[in-house]
Order: sequence, then C-alpha cells, then structure tokens
Amino acid sequence: MQTIKPLNSPSFSCKILINPSKKNTITLPRTRIPPLSSPSSSPSQSSSNSDESKIFPLKIDPPKLNLFQKIASSALDMLEKSIVTKLEKKHKLNRTVDPEIQLEGNFAPVHESSVQHGLEVVGHIPSNLTGVYVRNGANPLYKPINGHHLFDGDGMIHAVKLDSKNNKASYSCRFTQTSRLVQEASLGRPVFPKPIGELHGHLGLARLALFFARASLGLVDATKGTGVANAGLVYFNGRLLAMSEDDLPYNVIIKEDGDLESNGRYDFNGQINDPLIAHPKVDPITGEFYTLSYNILKKPYLKLFKFDTCGIKSRDISISLQNPSMIHDFAITESHVIIPDYQVVFKLSEMIRRGSPVVHDPNKVSRFGVLSKDDHDESRIKWIDVPNCFCMHLWNAWEENHEESGRSTRRIIVSGMNLEAGQVNKTRLGEKTRYTFMAIAEPWPKCSGLAKIDLVTGNVTKFLHGDDRFGGEPYFVPSTKEGEEDEGYLMSYVRDERNEKSELIIINAKNMKQIALVKIPKRVPYGFHGTFVSSQDLCNQFSC
Repeated sequence: MQTIKPLNSPSFSCKILINPSKKNTITLPRTRIPPLSSPSSSPSQSSSNSDESKIFPLKIDPPKLNLFQKIASSALDMLEKSIVTKLEKKHKLNRTVDPEIQLEGNFAPVHESSVQHGLEVVGHIPSNLTGVYVRNGANPLYKPINGHHLFDGDGMIHAVKLDSKNNKASYSCRFTQTSRLVQEASLGRPVFPKPIGELHGHLGLARLALFFARASLGLVDATKGTGVANAGLVYFNGRLLAMSEDDLPYNVIIKEDGDLESNGRYDFNGQINDPLIAHPKVDPITGEFYTLSYNILKKPYLKLFKFDTCGIKSRDISISLQNPSMIHDFAITESHVIIPDYQVVFKLSEMIRRGSPVVHDPNKVSRFGVLSKDDHDESRIKWIDVPNCFCMHLWNAWEENHEESGRSTRRIIVSGMNLEAGQVNKTRLGEKTRYTFMAIAEPWPKCSGLAKIDLVTGNVTKFLHGDDRFGGEPYFVPSTKEGEEDEGYLMSYVRDERNEKSELIIINAKNMKQIALVKIPKRVPYGFHGTFVSSQDLCNQFSC
C-alpha cells in the first residue's frame, strides 16, 4: 500500500479528469502458448492435452448444404485462400493488429474449464461476499489467420463462486456461445470478419464481400448476430448479460455448482433488435436500466432508451449526430443522462481510400449532451463542448448547484499515472462520490496495481500487485447499502507471471490492504470488465 500526497489544483474548476502519464509501454515477453485450435482442424481435434477440457466441448454438426451451396462454398473458399489470404500475407501487420503481439503471454487464449471445487483460500472470505465474481474477456476460438486485435476475440467468462460461511471457493470458465462462435465451431474455422483486426482498406472490403456472399448463399446466418459478447457484464432483472456493442446482449446462467451456461441472445422479450453498448447503467434509486444503441450505417446513428424494473422498454429517443461516433460508455446522474459525442467517428468510405473505417476527425470538437431523464425526445438536449477529450470509460457523473454556464472546465486530480477502468460504489451511481477505484495501467498494456483516489483531497492510495504480477479492473462490492461510501471490497484477478499462477484477490477498500486471495488452478488471461452476483441474485435468476 502506498499513499500519494495531493497536488495543488485550481479552485475554480468543477469538472474532473484523471490525467494519464505518458504511455509507459513495454515489449511483451516472447512467451509462446500453443494455439487453441488451428483453422484447419475441427473443434474436436483442437486439444491433445488430456488434463484440459476441450476448447469447445459441445459437438456441433456442420450445416447441411445442397449441391449448389457446396459448389459455391468451395469456390468462395478457393477465392479466399488463393487471392485474399495471399494478398494479406504480403502486408506487414501493425503491432495493434499483429496476433503474435496481441496474444502473447497471458493475453493468449485458454481452454474452457468445468467447475473446479475446493480451491485454496488464503485468509478469510468476508461474510457478505457469498456469491459469484464473474469477469468477461476476449478468447479467440481459432488461431487468427490474419490481423487480430485483442478486442476481436470470442467472449469468455471466468467465474469464482465464493462461500464465505465455509470459506470455500470454486472456479470455472466458459465461452459465451454467441451465434458467431457456434457457427464457426460447426464449420471448424473462422469466417466472420474481425472488425478491428481485418476491416482495413481494400482487403477489408474483400473480407466483407466474402462474408456477405456466404450469408446470401445460406452458408452462414448473419441474421442471428455477429457479435462476440466479450466486454461488459451486468446483472439486471434476474439475468446476467454479456455485452459488446456489436450485438444484442447474451444471457448467461450461473448454475448452482458455479458453472456457466449460455442461454442465447436476449432481446428483452422481443422488444429490441439493435445492438446495445457494453456499459449500460442501472439507476440505484429507481432500478431502471439505461442504455444506448448506435448504428454506423444509417440514421439515427444513436438512440437512447431504458427498461423499467419489470423489463418493459421505454420509447426510443433518437439523438442527432452528424456522423456515427464511437461510444463505448456514458453516464447518468440523479435526473439526467450524459451522452458523449467524440472526435473518433466511423467513416466506411475510408476503406475505399485504403484506410480504417474508425478515424479521428480533427475538425470535430468533442462534446457531451445533457438530457433530462424525463424527456421523451431530444429537443431539450444541451450540448457542451469539451475540446480534446476522449473517454473510453466514464465512472460517474453528478449534479451540483452551480450556475449553469454551458461551458466545460477541467481539473487535474492525478498526474504522472496512467489510470483506467474506474469503479465507484454502485449504490451511489449518479450521486456525488468522493472515491473512485481504478486500475494502474502501467506498464501499458498491463496493470501493476489498484488505486483509490480521493476526489476531494487528491490523495491516491495504491495497492501494488508486486514484481511480475499484473491484474486488471477492480470491482467494488459494498459491505452494506447504508455504509460509508468506501466501506466494501475490491476484487480482481491477478497473474503471477514469474511463478505462472493465477489468483483472485480481495482487498479492503477502506485501507487498501489484502484480506484474502483464492488460488486458481487454471491460467486466467487478462480481460475486461466484471461484476459480482450475490447469493440473493443467484436465487432470483431466470432460467429461460
């Protein structure tokens, strides 16, 4: 644990910003982990290691094709192999989409694991942590054949079930069985385009053309979604939802023994057919579920809507944007929704110019839209310019009784550190909070520890994982709803790279000291976002 003294900051500022240091990048170790499955092998042949579960244990029959489809399939396969793939191999891949770099070390995928009981627990699990900690991440089913970004991998959830009364824990990990994954498993190879790794320039257009040709011939089914469900996790109205903004959420059931079972795409009982962003917000006061949906092909490019505690959807509120903008997260306050519109936009025409469809628009000024929760359309939305701003994640927002100026200001809370993936006490989401808990993203792209930030004094209290030990986003679980704001626990997976061990650590958020850890018998790769599902919520799950 380490405490950092506050910086003097301008007293006139009312907005807050965590100001990262320069990217402290590292060269990842050239640790090679055997690929889970080569595109040329069938899923049942993907692992010869007898002590591992098969990467995808379900037996899925290949699609039944008529004679015409078989001929067309062979022709498209030959076209892909002889022309597209050959041309791709002539292009040197950027580090950001080079699978040799993106999947090195503990970023490499792992096999599914059935429930492992009787894990070693060091210390004692707190009494109110009976439930299941789940964390999402990207885990490609097949070895990439071309460009691959970490965000392109198939969704896999790692779960630790905690029994505080008996101080016991179990572990499992499972793929979320998206339509994309199931179809590729049946075909024995990847056929869906990878949005970040492959869709660049003319070759990206060729990949799209191949996919749409296969879809039009009935060789793949694009109508059931193309997403990977690898980013967010949220529990709402009796369902654990795995999310990424390229599809509908997927419902995942946590079974009684701690295992995970995919339960298909969840369209809120037929109420939606549009992808949702990966970070919806559940209002702690009303229990309502707020979310955004964006479309990069046609207007409206962005829509806002909510679901009540019974899962009934509100009407859509279309948000007018000049161009489709990349929006991974947003925020709510007690009475308003805060909608970002950044300089990072989608321009598919850039692919014709041999570029990426995701670009930075230097002529655009980032802005935040402030819309009342009671509004039924966008007519009263108030846009506030926030120059030179892009926030991948927004951990909280609140209202203060200041005169409205219509302008943004900026205050540096912490400098000299790269901080990401913030968390607050979710029972106070939308209220003014004093503390936020973040991952110390150093040396980038790894996370060397956790930080508790006092937004009033500027103090930063660190918990460092130790030499050659790295973790990820902390998840805050409050002790009670009525307790002090920082009264609770932080949970995160940690990888000891030197000793090749994985653990779940439990930290007292008050003093940032470790009180327990669970030793996990399998390697847990670095991942994205998680949540904690309490024993009460487990009992209230819908199973269909």
